Amino acid sequence: MRQRIYIDTSVLGGYYDVEFEIDTKLFFKRIEKKDFNVHLSEISDIELLEAPQRVKDVVKKIPRDCLLKLEFTKEAEDLAGQYIAEKILSEPSFNDAYHIAISTVNRIDVLVSWNFKHIVNYNKIRLFNAVNLKLGYPTIDIRSPKELIIYEDE
Repeated sequence: MRQRIYIDTSVLGGYYDVEFEIDTKLFFKRIEKKDFNVHLSEISDIELLEAPQRVKDVVKKIPRDCLLKLEFTKEAEDLAGQYIAEKILSEPSFNDAYHIAISTVNRIDVLVSWNFKHIVNYNKIRLFNAVNLKLGYPTIDIRSPKELIIYEDE
């Protein structure tokens, strides 16, 4: 059974970012081999509206039978609001809170991001998971694409 991953838009943008390009492309080799069920959300769609066309086109590299869209539900909105209320993230970072909340309420195996300030951050992950457990949700595993590369394939 394929692992269920959620990728935020930083991963899509990382495909052409000088700092993250190599690792993102290695990660996408696993996606293209159908190692994962890849989830995006309505929040991803909104963020991609402002992205350059080549970043939007990275979504096309995800095999159609492995790509699933998650809805932004009231439950996810409420959970994201808790992350903000607990001051884990501030209001300007609401979309980041939404990505984490959508992944949590949908019981995603791993949220994948290049956002080290707000998402892939040890101290924040601990706080997200404390809120999740307090509210009866499972913990969420958050990783960078680099951590999901299989280096033996190189």
